[in-house]
This record gives sequence, structure tokens and C-alpha cells, in this order.
Amino acid sequence: MDFNMKKLASDAGIFFTRAVQFTEEKFGQAEKTELDAHFENLLARADSTKNWTEKILRQTEVLLQPNPSARVEEFLYEKLDRKVPSRVTNGELLAQYMAEAASELGPTTPYGKTLIKVSEAEKRLGAAERDFIHTASVSFLTPLRNFLEGDWKTISKERRLLQNRRLDLDACKARLKRAKAAEAKATCEGDTVPDFQETRPRNYILSASASALWNDEVDKAEQELRVAQTEFDRQAEVTRLLLEGISSTHVNHLRCLHEFVKSQTTYYAQCYRHMLDLQKQLGSSQGAIFPGTFVGTTEPASPPLSSTSPTTTAATMPVVPSVASLAPPGEASLCLEEVAPPASGTRKARVLYDYEAADSSELALLADELITVYSLPGMDPDWLIGERGNKKGKVPVTYLELLS
Repeated sequence: MDFNMKKLASDAGIFFTRAVQFTEEKFGQAEKTELDAHFENLLARADSTKNWTEKILRQTEVLLQPNPSARVEEFLYEKLDRKVPSRVTNGELLAQYMAEAASELGPTTPYGKTLIKVSEAEKRLGAAERDFIHTASVSFLTPLRNFLEGDWKTISKERRLLQNRRLDLDACKARLKRAKAAEAKATCEGDTVPDFQETRPRNYILSASASALWNDEVDKAEQELRVAQTEFDRQAEVTRLLLEGISSTHVNHLRCLHEFVKSQTTYYAQCYRHMLDLQKQLGSSQGAIFPGTFVGTTEPASPPLSSTSPTTTAATMPVVPSVASLAPPGEASLCLEEVAPPASGTRKARVLYDYEAADSSELALLADELITVYSLPGMDPDWLIGERGNKKGKVPVTYLELLS
């Protein structure tokens, strides 16, 4: 018990000394040991890495799970080391509602059949989203979270310990400075030759005794300073090594970022493929239900981010299959100049955004221009024949808004 009390008193004394040193530094009444510029740069880079990792982690979680209540629930399950229950995605829930609606409204009716087809596509989209969320969580979110909960906590602990060592060092420097000043003052007073004819000659003896005491205090302060300097240098080296490890963290996060982009690319490619298949199914069924009408939607599709060049268009828009790959046998070799438009069935269409023709069989388009379009028997539902003056060629339906 006595030993514990001594240790408690010692820790309290150290804490008080650090608090006094910290307060005096804040008020500019004490000198502060500055770290070198390289060390300060390492600290700044580590802080920046931690801050941006937190922001990227939080926003990625929002991207994968927009519902804040669901995110809180998943967080609690992780903290309790329990398995997160499987959650139905929005696409799968929509597919369930559509399937139930088709069953109640009549699965053999045109509307019911279409609901079933769309529900199957939405179900596939939901499954693709579930796979994407799982892959992104494992390959991207988990490494970021491990850095914040593991490596960064170790770095923060060592930085706090370095701060304490620096306060101890500066306190020892201040103590030595005060001891030397007192020793010099006592030495000056002791060098004065006493007048033994005065009534109080013992002042000289007291001054000499004080000088000896301050000499001992200076020696003790110098010894404490050497110990504090050694501990500070050792802790600074440990902290420096951890901070330099941030470069390895960046390399690891870069690899994880590539994995995230790969999973996201796979997800959107699956979605595009599922919707393209659905569009073809709906196009064939629409032609059977509404004979003589055009395949395609009259609603404008989402424009690309940029369409100034073919390269930019390819990077920002889903790739439209080439005419040769979509056309049935015999149609690819069809000479469009010899094709006459049907007597009835031509319509006007407004071009939504620029389109660069892939070959001579296609017609290049400019945004907002009006062209005449029509369909031929056996054509792919994603394409129409477009005419502008004496020019004729195939055009993708997704780039058009069909007018009445």
C-alpha cells in the first residue's frame, strides 16, 4: 500500500509538471522543443490521411446503404460481434411487388406478362447489387476501417507519448535554467569578501552554503535532462517509423481502390446487360401487342456526360452494339440506298444528343435535329432507319425521342 501511494504521488507530480509546462507554453512563458521539418511533414500527412480516409469510408457506406437506420443497425451488429442479418435490396423488393401484382391482375394479360418480365429483371438487378455491396465491403471498406481502428490508434498512442516526453524534456530544461541562474547569483554573493568587524558576519557563511546547494541542484537537473533527452529521442524515433509507414498504407489503399472500381464496373456492366435483355424482350412483345408501332420509348434517355468526341462518348455512355453485330444474316449486307421507306409508318424523331457513326451503314446525329425514322421487317428493336435529306443510315433508338 505504501509503495502504491508513493507511485500515485509520483504520477501526480509528473502530471502537474507537464500541466504547468503546457500552460506556460500556451502563454508564451516557456520555451518549446520544436520538431524538425521532415517530422512535421510526416505528422501533417498522417493527419490528412486519417481525415480523408474517414470521409471516404463514411461516404462509401452511404453509397452502398443510403438508409441511415440500416447503417446504424449494421454498426451495432458489428460492435456486438454478431452476424448482420440478410437484407432485401430495393430491386428485389420491387420485383416481389411486381410479381404479386401480376399474379393478382392476371399473369396471362399483356400487362401481367410485362410485369413478370420486369420483375425478373429487377430481381437480377437486386442480386447484382447485393453481390456488389458484399464485394465492396470486403475489398474496400474493411481495409479502410482496419486502418482507422488499428494502425491509426497505434500512431495516436505513440504521438501522445511523444508529447509527454517533450513536455518532460522542456520542463527539465526550464528547471536546469533556473538552477543555473540561482547558482550564479549565489556564487556572486559568495565571492564578496566579508567584513568580520560587522555584527552579522554569518551572511558570508550562509551564502557559501547556498552556493554549494545550488551546485548540487544543477548537477541533479543536468542528470534529469540527459535522461529526459534520451527518452525523447527514443520515442521520436519510434513515432517516426510509424509515420513513415503511412506510405505503405497508401499503397494498400490504392490496391483496395482498384478492387472497388473493378467491382463497381462489374456491377454496372451486369445492370446494363440485364436491362438490355429486358428492353429486347419488351420490344418484341410490344411489336406483337401494338402492330405497326415503333419499338422504343418516347421518353428522352439520360444524356451522356460529354459527347464532344467519340473517345469521350465511349467513356461516358453505354456502348451501343454495332450494326453488323446486331443485324440478322443478310441484313448487314443490305444496301440502304436501295431501301425505300414504307408507305405508312414513318415518323419524325428529335435527336437527344450527338452520335458518331461507327461505319458507313450508320447515320451520324447532331443534338436537337429532326430526322425521319422508320423500321424494317426483321430489324433489331434497338435500331431504326433514319433519313436526313438525301442521307440515310441506321440510328440507335436510345438517342432519339419519337414524336407524334
